Amino acid sequence: MQNNRNYFIAIALSVLIVLGWQYFIMGPRIEAQRVAEEARLAQQAQTTQAQTDTAAPAGSVSGNLPGSSAQATAETNREEAIGKSERVAIDTPALVGSINLSGARFDDLKLKEYRETVDPTSPIITLFNPADTKDGYFTELGYIAGENAGAVPGPSTPWALAEGDKLTQATPVTLSFTNETGLTFLRKISVDEHYMFTVEDTIKNAGTAAASVAPYGRITRYNKPTTASVYVLHEGFLGVLGAENGLTEESYGDIEEESLAGAKATGGWLGITDKYWAAALVPQQTLAFESRFSHFTDGQPRYQADFKNDAVSVAPGQDATVKQLVFAGAKEVPVVDNYEAAYSIPKFDLMIDWGWFYFITKPMFTMMDYFYRLVGNFGVAILLTTIVVKAIFFPLASKQYASMANMKRMQPKMEELKVKHGDDKMALQQAMMQLYKEEKINPVAGCWPVLLQIPVFFALYKVIYVTIEMRHAPFFGWIQDLSAPDPTTFVNLFGLLPFEGPTFLHLGVWPIIMGITMWLQMRMNPTPPDPTQAMLFNWMPLIFTFMLGSFPAGLVIYWAWNNTLSIAQQSIIMKRQGAKIELFDNIKGMFRRKPTQTK
Repeated sequence: MQNNRNYFIAIALSVLIVLGWQYFIMGPRIEAQRVAEEARLAQQAQTTQAQTDTAAPAGSVSGNLPGSSAQATAETNREEAIGKSERVAIDTPALVGSINLSGARFDDLKLKEYRETVDPTSPIITLFNPADTKDGYFTELGYIAGENAGAVPGPSTPWALAEGDKLTQATPVTLSFTNETGLTFLRKISVDEHYMFTVEDTIKNAGTAAASVAPYGRITRYNKPTTASVYVLHEGFLGVLGAENGLTEESYGDIEEESLAGAKATGGWLGITDKYWAAALVPQQTLAFESRFSHFTDGQPRYQADFKNDAVSVAPGQDATVKQLVFAGAKEVPVVDNYEAAYSIPKFDLMIDWGWFYFITKPMFTMMDYFYRLVGNFGVAILLTTIVVKAIFFPLASKQYASMANMKRMQPKMEELKVKHGDDKMALQQAMMQLYKEEKINPVAGCWPVLLQIPVFFALYKVIYVTIEMRHAPFFGWIQDLSAPDPTTFVNLFGLLPFEGPTFLHLGVWPIIMGITMWLQMRMNPTPPDPTQAMLFNWMPLIFTFMLGSFPAGLVIYWAWNNTLSIAQQSIIMKRQGAKIELFDNIKGMFRRKPTQTK
C-alpha cells in the first residue's frame, strides 16, 4: 500500500508541477510576449507600407513577384477594402464571401455555420481578410514567368470574369487573362458544399515559341492568434511536404527565428492552422514542388506558407492544365477525413491535432461522435464514452483494486514488522519482501493499470479540447459550451448576485462537483500515517478544483463522472475481495475530536 501511495503522490506532484508551471510561469510570460508583440506590430503597421508581394515563393524560376499597389494600414476597415475592387461573390451552404479579381485572391471569406460566441445573434466567423487591412489573411495562386512567358498571373493581375456570375456549390466560375505573348490563362474555380475549392487552370499558347511557367501558391497572414498558446495544441504552420514524409509542424515563434524550406518532393499539402480553422494549399500531386514557411518584417510583418511547382512548358498552339486545391474553413473531422480519401491527399486528416496518442485519440472521437449521433448531446456522449472506457479497463482495474485489497489485509502484519524491526530499515525491507512472497502479493501490481490509463486520459483531453465538434456544444442547464469553462462562480453565488468575481477566484459548479468526487475517491483509502502525505491528500482535491476551474467544462464533467464510476467500481471490487471500505470511517474520522495529550 505504501508503494502505491508513493506512486500516486509522484503522479499528483508531477501533474501539479506541470500545471503550476504553465499557469503561474508560462501563462503570464506568454501573455506579456503577446501584448508586446501586438503593440510592436500595430506601431509598425501605422508607419510602414504593406509590401506583401515582394518576397517570391521558394525556388523562383526567375526574379521576384511583382509588387502590389495595396497598402495595409490600421485605419483601413474590411468593408472599404472589399469595396475598392471588382469581385465575384461566393455563396455556399457553408461559406459566404468573394474572390478579388485583382490577383484572383481568396481574401474575403466567412463561415456561415459558426459564430463568435454561443449567442445565436453574434457575428459569424471571419476567416479571410483583404491584404489592405490590419488583419490581412488571404490565399493566392499564380505563376512565375519562365522562357517566353511574358506577363503571367500574379498578385495584381486584372482577371476578367469569363463565365458565371456567382460561385456556388452548383455553379463554378471561370476567369481569364491573356498576356502580350499570346498566353491565355483560363481559371475555372469550383467549390463543394463544405470548404474545398478546386482551381483548374488551362494555359493556352497562341504564340510562336514554347513558353514555360512555374505554378506557385501561398497563404499570407499578418497576425497570429490572440489567444495564448497551449502546449497540448499546435497552432501555426503545418503540412505534409511530400507524400512519403510525415507531418511537419512549426510554431510562429520558430519561424520568426528562422524560415523553413522543404526539400523538393511530390505529393502533399501545406498551410496555416488555428485551433478550429485552417487554410491549406494542395499542389497538383503529379508535379514536384518546393515549400517554405517564412516570416517577413519588411513593411507589413507577415507569416507566409508557400510552394512552387516545377515549371510547365506549353508548346505553340498547345495547352496545359494545372489543377490545385484550396482548403479554407472549419476542421470538421468527417469533412477533413473525406477530403483525404476523395482527393487522395496524403495524411490530410493530421490537419486536426490528434497528438502523440493519435491511435487512441481518433478512435476515441469516433466513439464519442457515434454516441452523439445516437443521443444528440455531446455531454451525454462524454458520459457514455467514459463508461465504455471503464468497461474496457475493468479487468486491469480489478487487478489494481484486488492488489490494494490484499495490501490492506496485510496491513496489521506490516505494522507488526515495523514494531519488531524498529529503525533497522534493511531488516524491515527484507521481512516485508518475504511477507509479499508468502502471501503471493505484488506490491507494484496496482501501478500498471494506472500507467496504461494515462494515455487514454490524455486522449480524451485532446478530443474535448481540440475538436470543433465540442465548440459551443451544450450539455444541460447552464453549460452551453463544453469547450469553455463552467460560466458560474461561487463568488456571486452562482449568478444570484449581479456582479462578476475576479478571474483567479472563478470556480463553477462543475469544478466543485469534480472536487467533491475526487475528495470522496481519496477517502476510499486509509489515511497515510505520514503527516506530510496526509496533508497532501487532504489538500489535493481543493488544489485540483481551482486548477480545473479554468478548464473546458466537458473535461471537468468527464473527470467528475470518471471519479464517480471509480468510487463505485472500487467499492464493488474491494467488497468482493473482503477488504474493508474506508470511505465512511475516514469521513467520520475527520470530524472526531483528537484526544488531548496529558503531561
